Amino acid sequence: MDISTIILYAIAACILGAGILAVTSTKIFRAAIYLLFSLVSIAALYFWMQVEFIAAIQIVVYVGGIVVLIIFSIFLTQQSGKEMAKPSAGKILASLGAALFGFLFTANIITHYSWGENPGRIFTVTVDQIGREMLSTTEHGYILPFEVISMLLLAAMIGCIVIALKRTEKTLDI
Repeated sequence: MDISTIILYAIAACILGAGILAVTSTKIFRAAIYLLFSLVSIAALYFWMQVEFIAAIQIVVYVGGIVVLIIFSIFLTQQSGKEMAKPSAGKILASLGAALFGFLFTANIITHYSWGENPGRIFTVTVDQIGREMLSTTEHGYILPFEVISMLLLAAMIGCIVIALKRTEKTLDI
């Protein structure tokens, strides 16, 4: 086993470990921090794959945008130390079913895909070419995913505002 494989397994362990901790943590602030570590680990995976532009986008959009908005909304609600409610049995069964489906779907793809030799660095696209294609309206343009990302950021900001403005039961009695 070479060092590249060891690095891949270490990054994968960080992604999975932080992801599992993010969804199983009972404290909302800790869950947000674990999500942050998981997303940074995904960016590290992109760096390992030598796709630096996508790694930078991962850090800017998800770590710098989404997670920071989530953390700010947690602090604005002043409930960062409270424990979240325990999930019901139905939600646990649905989560396990979704995880099993994802595992079986991934196993099916892995077994039916022919894996060839590693040709080395196969990404020869420059950032300039990515920018031109991202804003292009031609057949191979990516304007729609670009707009979807902007809608995702807008939805995250609206969600953070709603969480921050949510009234507690104590203020409703006034």
